[in-house]
Amino acid sequence: MLASLLSASCSPGASDRPENAVVIGALLPFSGSESAIGRNLEQAMLLAVDDLNAADGLDGRPFYLLSRDSHSDRERGLEQLLELLYVDQVDYLVGPEENELAREITPDVRELDILHMLPGYAAPSIERSETRGGRMRLAPSPFEVGCALAKVAFHEDAGTVNSLAARDDYSSSVSSEFTTLFGALGGKALPSVLFSSGEQSYASGIRSGFGWRADRTLLSAYPAAAATIVTEWTVSGSPGTWMLGPALRTEVLLANIPTGSLNGYYGVSPSLSLRSECQPVDGAEETIACTSGNAAAFGEHFSRRWSGETPFPAAHFYYDGVVLIAMGLVYAQATSGKAPSSGHELQEIIRELNSPEHEVASWRDLKTAMAKLRAGIPLRYAGAAADYEFDIYGANKHHVMQRWTIDGDAFVDLAPVSVSCYMGN
Repeated sequence: MLASLLSASCSPGASDRPENAVVIGALLPFSGSESAIGRNLEQAMLLAVDDLNAADGLDGRPFYLLSRDSHSDRERGLEQLLELLYVDQVDYLVGPEENELAREITPDVRELDILHMLPGYAAPSIERSETRGGRMRLAPSPFEVGCALAKVAFHEDAGTVNSLAARDDYSSSVSSEFTTLFGALGGKALPSVLFSSGEQSYASGIRSGFGWRADRTLLSAYPAAAATIVTEWTVSGSPGTWMLGPALRTEVLLANIPTGSLNGYYGVSPSLSLRSECQPVDGAEETIACTSGNAAAFGEHFSRRWSGETPFPAAHFYYDGVVLIAMGLVYAQATSGKAPSSGHELQEIIRELNSPEHEVASWRDLKTAMAKLRAGIPLRYAGAAADYEFDIYGANKHHVMQRWTIDGDAFVDLAPVSVSCYMGN
């Protein structure tokens, strides 16, 4: 496969990109089962490129986004990833959405020593330091998601929980963290059920999962499988009470289930409020009040650029992923006179820039931010999705998750949940 890729004469879009462009590669699901989200995520990254280039790019060099289609398929997606790495030879990679693909490409990221930005909810966890390659995870980890879900269930007076979870790494990890942390809070975890996405029917899994009569059953899956499960569950008489994982906060789910079938059930997803927009209501900081002006402003910015379209919550993280790469490159150029020699070096620079003691730079004024970075002033980033602070491995730290419910064909935000489960983590 590699030989055939290396013999290719050019890559899509290569002819219309500026000769001196700083190319950022992206793998997104434009077709297949997850295609509903791909275009929206690309629009967010294209908007970031527009905003960065309006701020004079990398000392006058424009940024350029080169996207390829994962086809929502492991084999075809891997082929496209290899093209980005070995034919297009990108030094900066964003995505993919698919957890399996992101894991599979990890050895190549290390070998080539590139910067790998992972904005997706289901991105692999980053839990060890590496000397080559630089991976950065922007969305909450399965531990943070599981913590928020466990606290919601516990504070709703649930005594027992279990889950129906897809067998992919992300969904099963969220399920495991949820049940473990619920037990740590004093509740009881009942046996959970794993299923394989793409099954013709999930009836047996539904019977098994709800047969335990748990007070809450988490549905941890991607929208396509979840829609089929909810439909079959509704037909079977709607036994039990659902909780919903973060991947299910999407209009795609609501469009493919019986209207009203999930009314009143709770879910959690990444909060899009900045830390400065959230304040504790009680001394224990368990009750939090947040505003969402920053996310709303980004939504308006996105909508103006894309003829009234609305960004998916995940799109905020994809916009930020591109900006974080650019900020690291601009600062490195200003302080050393050259671009970082490796993805590992760039990852370290981005982590250091986002130290809490540094001045804040907002996505709303990238022109000013880039000018300060060119002057060698370190800035931490308050982005469209979050204000960033990374651990030593490159994972963003999250302190709040958004709680929500469903009312008919709409999602309704509720009070946020603090992420404060301490299990030695």
